[in-house]
Amino acid sequence: MFQTIIRVFIVSLMVLSLSAATATAEKAPKITLASVGWTGVTIKTEVSVFLLESLGYEVKNLVMSVPITYMSLSKGDADAFLGNWMPSMANIAEKYFKDGSVIQYKANMPGAIYTLAVPTYCAEAGLKHFSDIAKFGDELDWKIYGIEAGNDGNLIIQDMIDKDMFGLGKFKLVSSSEFAMLAEVQSCVKRKKKIVFLGWAPHSMNERIDMTYLKGATAETFGPNDGAAVVWTNIRKGLETDMPNVALYLKNLEFPISMMNQIMTDIHEKNSLTPLMAGLNWLKEHPEIYASWLKGVKTVDGAPALPAFEARLAKKFK
Repeated sequence: MFQTIIRVFIVSLMVLSLSAATATAEKAPKITLASVGWTGVTIKTEVSVFLLESLGYEVKNLVMSVPITYMSLSKGDADAFLGNWMPSMANIAEKYFKDGSVIQYKANMPGAIYTLAVPTYCAEAGLKHFSDIAKFGDELDWKIYGIEAGNDGNLIIQDMIDKDMFGLGKFKLVSSSEFAMLAEVQSCVKRKKKIVFLGWAPHSMNERIDMTYLKGATAETFGPNDGAAVVWTNIRKGLETDMPNVALYLKNLEFPISMMNQIMTDIHEKNSLTPLMAGLNWLKEHPEIYASWLKGVKTVDGAPALPAFEARLAKKFK
């Protein structure tokens, strides 16, 4: 009889513990961050996932193409996106900004660049401007290398080809991944073969490849300032009302160009280093940055965010 009572008591404790765990899981507010498979956006997103989890949120990182990202934000299936490169994404994003379903919330990385580039030996040979590309068509095999299909940069290149802008009508856009494109560029560099490709900064490619950004971009292509870009945080309509604490974090979020260059170079030089760990390594050495991100931000229980994040960061490096 006594053993039966003990068993019942133990089972009751287990049920209560399970119920408490379930209630806690249900209590954790859920956030979905949209991401694309570019190194810089991956770093920003994975660091934000880690940070928001340390505050008690349940966070999902959904990796999608740029067009699907904006569809998801507009429908409320994703809450935020940290990689809105402007003006190159205008042809995809502007309609959502105009209808109010997606908010162009905060410039998180001014001073970027996004346009066509060549190895510097190509520029030294005279390929310096968009209008020079067609002159070297045979040597370029009439190809321009982009990244994944549906990417905004690819769409701009394809539009230039379709409209025969700068005499590019005979060219073919080669779509691939960021990794595959850069592997092709590095292969060409070894052979001193000419190549035109989609380049951007910050990115470790700027350290790994002696490269030159082409002049000649227009408002119809990569922007009127030779590809000068600003990267924005975008949020879905209603996020500020639904999750003001998360919105404040996103409003505080800024990524210096020097920070991103250093993190991406670390990833390249240390093959086993993940984007998350590279980002956390950098933040550990620069607490003033994450302190500015968390100014005024709370945990889901209403406690100050900074100690909660620092506790999880310290645990990660034990």
